Amino acid sequence: MSSSKAQDNNGFTLPELIVAMAMTAIVLTVVLTFLFYFWRYSYVLDYTQESFTQRLNTNDYLRDSLGSSVGLIIQNGLPDSHTNAPDPAIGSNLYWKLIHAVPTNYYTNGSGAVPLFYYRKYSSNSSGSYIMNGQQPYEDEYVLYLDSDTKQMLLRSIPNTGATGNRLLASCPPAIANSSCPSDKILIENVESVGLRYFSRSGNPIDWTSVWDDLNNCYAGPDFPQAEVVELTVNVSRKARFSSSSSTKNSTIIRVSLRNY
Repeated sequence: MSSSKAQDNNGFTLPELIVAMAMTAIVLTVVLTFLFYFWRYSYVLDYTQESFTQRLNTNDYLRDSLGSSVGLIIQNGLPDSHTNAPDPAIGSNLYWKLIHAVPTNYYTNGSGAVPLFYYRKYSSNSSGSYIMNGQQPYEDEYVLYLDSDTKQMLLRSIPNTGATGNRLLASCPPAIANSSCPSDKILIENVESVGLRYFSRSGNPIDWTSVWDDLNNCYAGPDFPQAEVVELTVNVSRKARFSSSSSTKNSTIIRVSLRNY
């Protein structure tokens, strides 16, 4: 009887222990794999929804801001104390570099700021009324640009200081923003590229490089003052954690008619 009881209390044999450990490892691997893919899918879905919201907000904001503008310009005429991409031909560094109406794709695979286009809007006071300069309203200016370092598309505000009571404040790069100079508006993040095209209201493409002036040896095609419709194709991309490639890619096309008067 004593020998029988001793044998009953011996527990698992070594083969039984190995089998139990192997089965536990298999079940644990299956569970962890499921949890990993479930977590990754949830992350991708969450970012896709966030990106969709950002793209809708960007679309609405640019349609409202650009749609009420008085047209695109080749360079800012109001000085900007925090120019990210200054014109090398102007020593003051208060003016962004010249750009022309050329259909182009801009990418954030470099570094620094890349201006997309500049535009003007009438200055207004806190009640929303235009601030007049004789028979015409004063005009503020805006710079839409890409920050290749942060992969963001931002909007710089340059108020007309001659417009008394102007409600618009000058904005600054986010890194140096403060209470007197608020941050540039971040429209959308994780930008991979932005494609730009310009059209007349009748649908004809506007391209400054479409005509070459042999007499002056320069381009002479239509430029920003003739552009009445601007189209932006914004591509965003983000890589999920523990992923070697971008797991979420989205694109949105924003087309806005300008007032141009």
